[in-house]
Amino acid sequence: MEVRPEESWNHADLVRCKGADSTPGKPAINAHERDGGPQICRVCGDKATGYHFNVMTCEGCKGFFRRAMKRNARLRCPFRKGTCEITRKTRRQCQACRLRKCLESGMKKEMIMSDAAVEQRRALIRRKKRERIGTQPPGAKGLTEEQWMMIRELMDAQKKTFDITFSHFKNFRLPEVLSSGCEIPESLQAPSQEEAARWSQIRKDLCSVKLSLQLRGEDGSIWNYKPPAEGSGKEIFSLLPHIADLSTYMFKGIINFAKVISHFRDLPIEDQISLLKGATFELCQLRCNTVFNAETGTWECGRLSYCLEDPAGGIQQLLLEPLLKFHYMLKNLQLHKEEYVLMQAISLFSPDRPGVVQRRVVDQLQEQFAVTLKVYIECNRPQPAHRFLFLKIMAILTELRSINAEHTQRLLRIQDIHPFATPLMRELFNITDG
Repeated sequence: MEVRPEESWNHADLVRCKGADSTPGKPAINAHERDGGPQICRVCGDKATGYHFNVMTCEGCKGFFRRAMKRNARLRCPFRKGTCEITRKTRRQCQACRLRKCLESGMKKEMIMSDAAVEQRRALIRRKKRERIGTQPPGAKGLTEEQWMMIRELMDAQKKTFDITFSHFKNFRLPEVLSSGCEIPESLQAPSQEEAARWSQIRKDLCSVKLSLQLRGEDGSIWNYKPPAEGSGKEIFSLLPHIADLSTYMFKGIINFAKVISHFRDLPIEDQISLLKGATFELCQLRCNTVFNAETGTWECGRLSYCLEDPAGGIQQLLLEPLLKFHYMLKNLQLHKEEYVLMQAISLFSPDRPGVVQRRVVDQLQEQFAVTLKVYIECNRPQPAHRFLFLKIMAILTELRSINAEHTQRLLRIQDIHPFATPLMRELFNITDG
């Protein structure tokens, strides 16, 4: 499986810098930037905060100069020398000499804004602050800028790579209703003892759940597929080509999702492949859950609907199947879109996937996404009603990890008897010709 590195993102667009106080029209220059270290006030020697009225000064001398110029008062040296030394300790003793030092240092009266201009500028700052807050969803105040950027990037990746209408899922194979045993693999029509045991395991894996399929045509027509009421298990072979096509379509979207994430693209290609091989099935289930209707037991995928056929035991019997239980449990949490994409990121960046080399880097990334999810929940969910939501989500992800391992074993058992996997599936699940 080839994962091509995309062009690097322009990280300058993501950096938010807060400039120091400055005159309109001049670039903000921090007191630490000019000479590579802390600067001192050119008037009194105190710690400077930036350039004010053309000179590097402290906040005290900046305010003094503004007030003195606005009062336009005639100041006289009380010591009648006119040459008082102005320091941090003596600057309050002689206003006349302090003002003289300000002017000699180069501070300019014409750079002082009028009261009206100051108020106009403050109003502009307040308006921009309101607009900035207005662009963030409720609860964003508790998230750091870096965390909010991570969520925005994940949401953008999800939007670009997952269409809940499945409008691009085309040219798929549909199941055929079996009328004879001709579609069963030849080895199973007269199975050996070993093959019969493998077949029995497949029936145990899959035949407790029956899946029906409905396709709505663009002209309004409806095509239905329902499995036989009394199935021997062979009906699974009719569904396999369609399941393979659907899985491949979903897997391609997940690979593209990962490639949009800047942190993923920064990893070595070998680690990208290892993470995708380990997490693709899990991300597929998380995405499928967003279109799962727990009331009807149906995955609503645009024109296609996949429905669970209730066996004799009803819903309780269905929930004995771990994957179905997972979908009901996750759907009942009623998660936000942001929580779904953060779950996908936590699953994707799992440092213990086989083959991962930069485990420490991946582990740190996973922790960042987990912390972001926790803070998002704390900011957006009423407390204490949702105080355990984060722990529930993490428990569900752990359960999904176990389901992933079992699902892979099931897939390999079926593939061994009846090869059906597409090339992409073979690559992701390390299926070799045998």
